[in-house]
Amino acid sequence: MALKDIHFFSEDIAFTLKEKQKVREWIYQTIKNEDFIRVAELNFIFCSDEYLLTINKQYLDHDTYTDIVTFDSSEEEDIIAGDIFISIDRIRENAEKFAVAERDELHRVIIHGVLHLCGYYDKKKDDKALMTQKEDQYLKARSF
Repeated sequence: MALKDIHFFSEDIAFTLKEKQKVREWIYQTIKNEDFIRVAELNFIFCSDEYLLTINKQYLDHDTYTDIVTFDSSEEEDIIAGDIFISIDRIRENAEKFAVAERDELHRVIIHGVLHLCGYYDKKKDDKALMTQKEDQYLKARSF
């Protein structure tokens, strides 16, 4: 698994992720802990509400704002590949709503997308509880 295969981009907004290398290492460690052998390519695209709404409508037929949309492009069971779109507008609003730091909310959503690619779901009550437990576990494991 290589850290160089984890990329960060922004679309239609001015946003730069802080501590990119540390975030890459944290993502890498999470994927490794979930028993995946490598990352083929993992792209995080930070964008606005409107940009993500367009993706949500076009690809998922959902006409709602969301903080994240994850597309899994893995071709092998134990290799991670995908694109994770994250609305910075939603991150900021949710951080305020839940009285948490924007950085922590952003990291929660980042790891949420990674966990989706690792095979976790969040539509059913039990699945959502496990997803939240895993998010909390990996947020506590951050060393930065």
